[in-house]
Amino acid sequence: MQKFFEKKSYKWEVLLLLWMAYLLNQGDRQVFNTVLPAIREALNLTDTSVGLIATIFNLFYAAMVPVGGWAGDRFSRKWVTTISILFWSVATMFTGLATSFMWLVILRSVATGGGEAFFGPANYSLLGQYHTDTRARAMSIHQTAYYVGVILAGWLAGLIADKMGWKYSFIIFGAAGIVWGILMILRLRDKEETPGRAADDAVMAGSEQASAGPKPGFFDGFKTVFTTPTALMLTIGFSGLIFVITGYMTWVPAYLQEEFGQNQATAGFNSMFWTYVAAFVGVLLAGSLSDKLALKNHKIRMILQAAGLAGGAVFLFLMGGHPALWLLYVSFAGWGFFRAFFDANTYAVLYDVTPPRLHASCSSAMIMTGFAVGALAPVILGAMKESMGSLGATFPILAIIWVVCSALMFLVAAVSYQKDYDKNHR
Repeated sequence: MQKFFEKKSYKWEVLLLLWMAYLLNQGDRQVFNTVLPAIREALNLTDTSVGLIATIFNLFYAAMVPVGGWAGDRFSRKWVTTISILFWSVATMFTGLATSFMWLVILRSVATGGGEAFFGPANYSLLGQYHTDTRARAMSIHQTAYYVGVILAGWLAGLIADKMGWKYSFIIFGAAGIVWGILMILRLRDKEETPGRAADDAVMAGSEQASAGPKPGFFDGFKTVFTTPTALMLTIGFSGLIFVITGYMTWVPAYLQEEFGQNQATAGFNSMFWTYVAAFVGVLLAGSLSDKLALKNHKIRMILQAAGLAGGAVFLFLMGGHPALWLLYVSFAGWGFFRAFFDANTYAVLYDVTPPRLHASCSSAMIMTGFAVGALAPVILGAMKESMGSLGATFPILAIIWVVCSALMFLVAAVSYQKDYDKNHR
């Protein structure tokens, strides 16, 4: 009986360990965006060149994610996640010592991006292994680490940069990641498989334990995602989501500094606080709503995602031009609340329509595609910002991207979701 309760409670400890790791992961990314104007000035860079650093980061991340997914399905997910956090945290610390554009590319785009690429697929798969009947709730709680991380990093990195200089923002965040990585080595463990359970039974139970079959090939995840209509549409929608989010997170702190005269700490805080407090509320609401409604109709998960993109697009339109600061903050909050409806259901949808033994590989295929597309946003928006004179003029273009993705997801949810779900669970 004691072992039963220990196992029950340990899955929530796993969630806590991975929650904090994910917070540091997203906080680490936001450090660069917050201190971007200071880096640009210190190293004499242009908007296009600093946008290119972010673009190379996302491209390299996208290129390495399939390797991370393959590793997550073939090796210990504990060690894939812990080595990943230690590697990117060391790279982040050394980013604080960069003295040129090329060193920023090497340390930020290649080393940090490559290290982070191994975290996502193994992290989500390990969480999914421990949480079967509580999966959507656990995924939603886990997603809140993203929101807390970018708010905390947006404010704290700016504060450190204002008081000590931008280099120390990277050094301090990198050191925090190393400390947490060591703790994960001591506390995190892989999920033990249940002996004697047939793979088919595990699939019907929604369990990750259906890994008893042959080891996944490197391209099996890509083949599954791109030949399953619902998974393919999810990947397209995810790509549109990441393109807009990457552009937003890269340039909005600089937008508040340049257009509204805010300092680094204030701009870092305001660019993320209103958005992600609202998203925090939205993701918990969407996760609970999705689990409840999906009991009767599985495709409601993707319908909620499509509705989130449509609602978010409205607030992207409102950000256009040069609105009053209060309206901009309201728009940030509205955008964050609705985008959370997509976030809460991403992996629940993917795992609904793909086999458990390929969850890490399928995750990596979706992540690679999304970040390859999203990687273009910083440099494209940087170039548009230079030619148009203001970032505000680009928001309506981002809104149109979400409207198109929303319409396509509504269509595929109606036509293909139930068929793909039934095929994966028969």
